[in-house]
Amino acid sequence: MMDSQRPFLYLTLIFLGFLLWTSWQQDHAPKPLAPSSTQSSQSNPASSSVPTQTTSAAGAPAVPPVPNVSGSATSVSGAGQIIRIKSDVLDLQISTKGGDIVAADLLTYPVSLEEKDKPVRILDLNGRNYVAQSGLQHQPVNGQTVDGLAPNHLADFTAEKTEYLLAPDQNEVVLPLVWQGPNGLVVTKRYRLKRGSFDLVLEEEVQNNSSQAWIGSEYRQLKHGPSHVNNNFLTSGVQAFVGGAYYAEDKYKKISFTDMKESLTETATGGWVSMLEHYFISAWIPPQDQQNTYYSMENQQMGVPNYILGVRSPVKEIAPGTSGLFTSQLWVGPKMQDDLEAIAKGLDLTVDYGIFAFVSKPIFWVMQAIHSFVGNWGWTIILLTLFIKILFFWPSAASYKSMAKMKAAAPKMKEINERFSSDPQAKQKAMMELYKKEKINPLGGCLPILIQIPVFMGLYWVLLESVELRQAPWILWYKDLSIMDPYFVLPLLMGASMFFQQKLNPPQMDPIQQKIFQFLPIIFTFMFLWFPAGLVLYWVVNNVLSIAQQWVINKKIVGHA
Repeated sequence: MMDSQRPFLYLTLIFLGFLLWTSWQQDHAPKPLAPSSTQSSQSNPASSSVPTQTTSAAGAPAVPPVPNVSGSATSVSGAGQIIRIKSDVLDLQISTKGGDIVAADLLTYPVSLEEKDKPVRILDLNGRNYVAQSGLQHQPVNGQTVDGLAPNHLADFTAEKTEYLLAPDQNEVVLPLVWQGPNGLVVTKRYRLKRGSFDLVLEEEVQNNSSQAWIGSEYRQLKHGPSHVNNNFLTSGVQAFVGGAYYAEDKYKKISFTDMKESLTETATGGWVSMLEHYFISAWIPPQDQQNTYYSMENQQMGVPNYILGVRSPVKEIAPGTSGLFTSQLWVGPKMQDDLEAIAKGLDLTVDYGIFAFVSKPIFWVMQAIHSFVGNWGWTIILLTLFIKILFFWPSAASYKSMAKMKAAAPKMKEINERFSSDPQAKQKAMMELYKKEKINPLGGCLPILIQIPVFMGLYWVLLESVELRQAPWILWYKDLSIMDPYFVLPLLMGASMFFQQKLNPPQMDPIQQKIFQFLPIIFTFMFLWFPAGLVLYWVVNNVLSIAQQWVINKKIVGHA
């Protein structure tokens, strides 16, 4: 009996060790930086990051070089004026210095339930040195860059107004920024925000009024300051990834901030670049039918590193007296899987479920279907648990029958244990004969925990990564199922249900195993105090359904033994 139960004990202890590590990580993980106050007009986006010239092995530019433009276009001392553009879901602050987006507030996503009037800020120049940049790069002539023929992200733009607001009768609001170059060259940078959308459009129109063709490309990049989140092997299973990601050649690739200094250079059709954090994302999406070049780099500002991940368009030629248009999309908002999937291939992969994606994705799909009917994520989790229980009803029933038979045979097993206490080999032989006679599978009790562990972890990642469940209420004081139960009711119910479930199982013959199993409900209860309430709700409901199923089976088998 002791040997046959060891695999179950080992599985339980491994799972318990994971829960201990997870709880410790959650308790000691760096706290997210609070959103900074509203960007003032004295900020200096121009001084934040200047991509430097680098070359690949072949000698071609690996990232967009910054031309040595004379005058204010390359000055890093001017702060630029802050222009505000606001829709019903986005409130952006854009600097006239380069047209950088230096702050982005999500109006429909409060920082917390206690601060409902304070929106989440994603892009944040003053807080995390996190901005979305874009610019044009003039094609070098005979290997030499011509100064002043393209506005980069340090150029000075002008705007007619300081505020552009979406009117109640409008579906779109447009912010135009204008740059005047030499020989009548005019570049108009337009940001377009649509009602109800976190997906904005950037247009850079080049009006070539000169007598020579204009040849150049567009680059778009995301710049982020140092992060306090440590993305390593040990933490990758318990906390959301914070860093960069890009999609090229049908491959989704994450890249940590420190790895960006390795000067990534990759060319692919379509694709995108992004910066990831818990629940939220910013992503530049170039036209998906063109060849784009993806790059990364690190530069220093007063000894502090800045990490840049960007994409450059193909070269475009604009004849004299004509105009040309560069277009791209920028998603700055929550990780809404359906919306991201509709924008670009692979963008939904930024909802990173890790190694449990094969379980998490189906779980989330089922939860979405259930939620579309019930409209409450708490009841959705309860119905999901019932669905999973029905799905695995027969494997669980076979396991519970095996445990019930063991419980019925407990007196005979105790007798064998006492009779052959000094002869382990004879005891093992007698036990095996008893198992064969009573048709008992001694490992049958392991099946429920084997089924439950991947489902548990899959749901854990759904709760951790799915923004749809962020601040999702249930009933009573459960206002956010993605955080711990403030009154610990669900963890205590979980511990009680686990204790009661143990009473339905056959007793352990080995005294050491008995003591370990007796303490497991207490240990699990303690660990679950800090787990998301939605996850503990799943475990409680699963335990209650398991108790009901096992009690019925025990009554039929043990009662007639």
